[in-house]
Amino acid sequence: MRQNMLGAYGPWLADTVLGGEPPALSLRRNGCDDLEQWRAEAKSRTLECLAPVDLGGLPEVTVEEERTWDGLHIEHLSWQLPVGPRTEAVFMKPEGAQGQLPGVLGLHDHGGNKFLGWRKICRIDDEPWEIQSMHQDPYYGEVGWATELARRGYAVLVHDTFLFGSRRVLAADVPENIRHGAYDPQPDDLAGVDVYNKFASQHEHVVAKGLLSAGTTWPGVFVVEDQRALDVLGARPEVDEGRLGCGGLSGGGLRTVYLGGLDERIRCAIAVGFMTTWRDFVLDRSFTHTWMTYAPLLAQYLDFPEILALRVPAATMVQSTEQDALYTLPEMQRAADMIAEVFEVAGGSEMFRAQFYPGPHKFDLPMQADAFEWFDAHLGG
Repeated sequence: MRQNMLGAYGPWLADTVLGGEPPALSLRRNGCDDLEQWRAEAKSRTLECLAPVDLGGLPEVTVEEERTWDGLHIEHLSWQLPVGPRTEAVFMKPEGAQGQLPGVLGLHDHGGNKFLGWRKICRIDDEPWEIQSMHQDPYYGEVGWATELARRGYAVLVHDTFLFGSRRVLAADVPENIRHGAYDPQPDDLAGVDVYNKFASQHEHVVAKGLLSAGTTWPGVFVVEDQRALDVLGARPEVDEGRLGCGGLSGGGLRTVYLGGLDERIRCAIAVGFMTTWRDFVLDRSFTHTWMTYAPLLAQYLDFPEILALRVPAATMVQSTEQDALYTLPEMQRAADMIAEVFEVAGGSEMFRAQFYPGPHKFDLPMQADAFEWFDAHLGG
């Protein structure tokens, strides 16, 4: 027995409980007699496992600020969901753009940084916050990728999701024995931000237990928040609701898996730095991951990559890096092969692309260039 996170119990869970055959609702197991019937059943079961919360319909949006910068029209937006603080967001499009544009929902990452939300993937002024640059430089090639996509001719919306940025849990709102000295810092208090993010990391297991105790799941919250943001994007007059996409790195890639798999409005989805198998989580890599990932019992019906593959044959790209410490390379490759097989069974092989790059966990400039070309090809940017 090779070493694994669960010792003697690991092989039992991976080989017997999880098993080596495609799960019950896998298209790789059952073939493709009726694609839409399979999709309806598999989506229904996935949603049952996620137990999504009710966050109402299209929220009322307030434009907090509107301006131009460096060739872009920029709006600071906010809206109130039925629970929690107001959601803050930024909308970007080329200045002077005419007609309807393809729209992309930019999904920010986790990155162990809950103090930041949309700012992780946007740059909208000449003086970004220091913590913003510190986050973007190693992961995104010193740019805000969502801003760069807007320059290319897209209408891009990026919002704070559940427990990040404006939607984060305030340290002041939880007891001292839970926050352990953490407080709610200003953006220039780098030490305070670090303390807050350490608290937020440790707080994840408390949040997850609370969600499960209430009868829902973490993805059952964030996927609904992302859908409400998609409502906001699609309702804008300058956006072509028939040409919507989404994408993101890491936690944003995870959010792409769920949103892209479950919402048919997404015509093009690009998941970056978050693709592997349930087996990888069982044996080797769950310790590197957020509680955001998991939906109880879902592995009985679909392997993790097959959540994204629910969108077959809509345009889908997965980008992974070969030295990404969050996953094992063989399972990343096996996950990509699973999606490719689903697309092949459904007769849409040309609509899926998996790409591997050298280096660690990232969405750098060469990866962005490939992703943007995929958006162009399938959304017409």
